[in-house]
Amino acid sequence: MNKMLALALLASGAACGADGLRAGAQEIDISPRRLPVILSGGFLARSGERLESPLMARALVLDDGSLRLAIVIVDTLMAPRELLDEVKRRASQATGIPPERMLIAATHTHSAPPLMGALGTDPDPDYAAMVSERLVELLESAAADLAPARIGWTAVDAPEYTHCRQWILRPDKIRNDPFGEPTVRANMHPGYENPDFIGPTGPVDPELFLVSVQRRSGEPLAVLANYSMHYVGVPGPLVSPDYFGRFSAKLKHRIGAPPAAVVMMSQGTSGDLHWMDYGRPKREMDLEIYSEALATLAAEAYQKIRYRKAVRLGILEDRLTLRRRVPDARRLAWAREIVSAIPGGKPRNQPEVYAREQIYLHEEPVRELKLQVLRLGELAIAAIPNEVFAITGLKIKGQSPFAKTFTIELANGAEGYIPPPELYPLGGYTTWPARTAALEVDAETKITETVLGMLERLAGKGRRAIEEPRHAYAEAVRRSRPAAHWCFGEIEGKRARDHSGAHHGIYEAGYALYLDGVRAPARAVHLAGGRILIPGLRPGQRYTLELVFWNGLDNEARPVTGYLWSAGQEALGIQGTAAEPGRLFFGSVRGRRAIVPKSWNHVAVVRDGAQVILYLNGEEEARGEAPVSGDADLMLGAAPTGNAAFEGKLDEAALFRRPLSAREVRSHWKALSLSRLP
Repeated sequence: MNKMLALALLASGAACGADGLRAGAQEIDISPRRLPVILSGGFLARSGERLESPLMARALVLDDGSLRLAIVIVDTLMAPRELLDEVKRRASQATGIPPERMLIAATHTHSAPPLMGALGTDPDPDYAAMVSERLVELLESAAADLAPARIGWTAVDAPEYTHCRQWILRPDKIRNDPFGEPTVRANMHPGYENPDFIGPTGPVDPELFLVSVQRRSGEPLAVLANYSMHYVGVPGPLVSPDYFGRFSAKLKHRIGAPPAAVVMMSQGTSGDLHWMDYGRPKREMDLEIYSEALATLAAEAYQKIRYRKAVRLGILEDRLTLRRRVPDARRLAWAREIVSAIPGGKPRNQPEVYAREQIYLHEEPVRELKLQVLRLGELAIAAIPNEVFAITGLKIKGQSPFAKTFTIELANGAEGYIPPPELYPLGGYTTWPARTAALEVDAETKITETVLGMLERLAGKGRRAIEEPRHAYAEAVRRSRPAAHWCFGEIEGKRARDHSGAHHGIYEAGYALYLDGVRAPARAVHLAGGRILIPGLRPGQRYTLELVFWNGLDNEARPVTGYLWSAGQEALGIQGTAAEPGRLFFGSVRGRRAIVPKSWNHVAVVRDGAQVILYLNGEEEARGEAPVSGDADLMLGAAPTGNAAFEGKLDEAALFRRPLSAREVRSHWKALSLSRLP
């Protein structure tokens, strides 16, 4: 037998025990014993003076007769791997569960005492020691509580309760980072309907997942929930489990669970998600409103769960060593000078926080991560010790070989944010080097690939592919036989796939992937200073080039020019001024209608020699003569010099080696309008 397969079978359990599944669940109070305490979760430390509700740690132990594993969810911001490794070592001696079969994760409440240092907050060693003792006790009691059980799971979408909190700034609104450099093109929490920002940098994972464990009689024993939303936040100096605690209590009540039952909410892939919808006016929100709404949805979904008495359990753990982005000599000298002048070594502002962080990174330039994947029958759980962006969770779900998969972040350690590589050129808080965002630029890629490889080993089969859904507009374009057709639905990488041939594009720095497109559920790319180069493809003298675009800029307080595509001196763009709305132009051929900012449009340039016709949203916009000058490779989203780049989203583009008729252009627009989002 192949050695790797044998190890996977051993880790997944060769067969379920004759008695089926057994489970045990317990919870324990980890609230601080004395107040006030220091709270973690902001740039600077703050005081917690009152307890809003108890901080808890909750455990679920599962045993299929061949393998036993444990899942622990802790009401804390994050926990260091070193502390959790020691907890697992000690708990293993008492329970017999190997440390590599224990998953311990933080809920990520921002209102708990610190178990580890982060930014301007140092760890509380006395509190950490208490929590460590309590976690060992919790695992012992859960493992001692095993009883015959049955298990089931379900998921429901809850898109109205989580939104991308990281938005792209206008190119004239770039901000400075804590090091005094103008690198911030995207950042967290833009404010509601802020005109300085264009749109979000990533998609949302709206799935609320429930794993339910019951006694054979049908009495609830435990529920493990998972949702990708950062935290709600509590007013004033309160110690609080945030919505994770209230949701657990409310769902427990709604499903009629007995007092001994354990309901826990784990953190999904919420590195760039929050409850605020910054594209709309502010709405009223607090812990009560939020947890009540989410618990109501969960309780409805819970009633539809179907159970089984036996499932195959499995768990794999791998280690991955990654570099940190350490300071160069100049930045390190700056940091040491700043830190030497901080009274008592306690940072008072962002520059002091990030100066101190540079020294920490310099002293520890490499970190080893523990990654896990769990199997509960045809359900898989990935466990990653980072703050994971929603797009990464969607990559794992979409490619997992299991029927259903979700990710628990901040599990088995805490190694900071891992934005996908394409977001680093946009800068912002999640890229500023610190222990909270230190890992190498390709960390997300390496972690995702490792996790998917582990899932393949655990499933015994290969991953799935993420395919762009077919829709009416794309089918209409294909029927017209384009020479090249790009849908811009990529979820990762630098290649813009040509769906009609081999003219694949190259995304150049300054873009964000997998955004909402003109139609659901297809996706679009957001160009934010970037462009798409199509090597070796030139339009020629007779062609049609059409695009579906969302113009991200208005003409507020400054002239606006953005090029949708160019080839040599041949270019299609949008031009306006502070007084005039933007209109299409192609050389001397000028459009009549205004391009409404932040709206979807379809444009086609039809050239037949010197004759050019522009179409906008299915209607002829302008016609005239323009000399043929497309003697260079096609670029989408920029002028030949790279200046005056288009700012916004591209959903579709196609090049035809012939002039399309007005009827064909209208048919494409009609197909697109039938696919439009409501």
